[in-house]
Amino acid sequence: MSRSRQIVAGVVAVGGIVIAAGVLHARETHAPLPVSEARLLYLRSGRVADRLFLTFDALASDVYWMRAIQHYGRDRKSPRWEGRFELLDPLLDLTTTLDPHFNIAYRFGAIFLAMDPPNGPGRPDQAIALLEKGLTASPDHWQYAYDIGFVHYWHTGDFAEAAQWFDRASRMPGAPEWVRQVAAVTLVEGGDRAGARRMLSELVDTDEPYIRAAAERSLMQIRALDAIDQLTAVVERYRRETGQAPSGWADLVRARLLAGVPVDGAGTPFTYDAATGVVSIGGGSSLLPLPRGLESTRK
Repeated sequence: MSRSRQIVAGVVAVGGIVIAAGVLHARETHAPLPVSEARLLYLRSGRVADRLFLTFDALASDVYWMRAIQHYGRDRKSPRWEGRFELLDPLLDLTTTLDPHFNIAYRFGAIFLAMDPPNGPGRPDQAIALLEKGLTASPDHWQYAYDIGFVHYWHTGDFAEAAQWFDRASRMPGAPEWVRQVAAVTLVEGGDRAGARRMLSELVDTDEPYIRAAAERSLMQIRALDAIDQLTAVVERYRRETGQAPSGWADLVRARLLAGVPVDGAGTPFTYDAATGVVSIGGGSSLLPLPRGLESTRK
């Protein structure tokens, strides 16, 4: 085929895709298509699609991304339960194979995949796989590592894994300093106070005042968690030695187990519930709310 005929063929192909996309958009706007019972995806392999679309990969990627959004929106509003969101993962795979640097498709696609039913398929594993695919294509894109941490934090509940991804994101080029703060707080919520303390101690030396202030506050929260564990141990010691629970801090002071009413780093007294034996931070403390993970005693 001559060069002129190749150019003509290319123009015709692009024109056809653009016209088809326009017609579909107009029909969706003025006469939305019903949700089909026979939902077909003729191409499931990104590599096959990549070869098929030749130099029009970016345009085809946009078309598949629009279809992924339509598929998600339709199924989210649909009363049907069987096969909900079944094409979402393959559509996103096609989109990002055709355009490996399609930032929005990775980040928003992961949100769609991870959403719990009925708002999504509830597949954090697919969301993480999609973001890892993005990292493979763009190893310095810290947002993908951060998003993986986000998926673990909110959807898998694995705080330790979330903290590792937040920490990885914080060490990547261009990542803001607050990401390391997020990693540290997540470690506390997962029970790893020692790891969080090390991370926060580094942040205290930063030149950014708001990061330094946040790190100092988080360190005081960790000390408050440590103090709660220590005070709980003192209460248990009093119970063992006297055979009864203390009625309040005064009993522990008289027994010389405490020098006075204990306070947190912000100066607010800790509270003790004699009925339950629970020690907690005072309700008026500026350190509230404390991170989750109060049940952990790992240091």
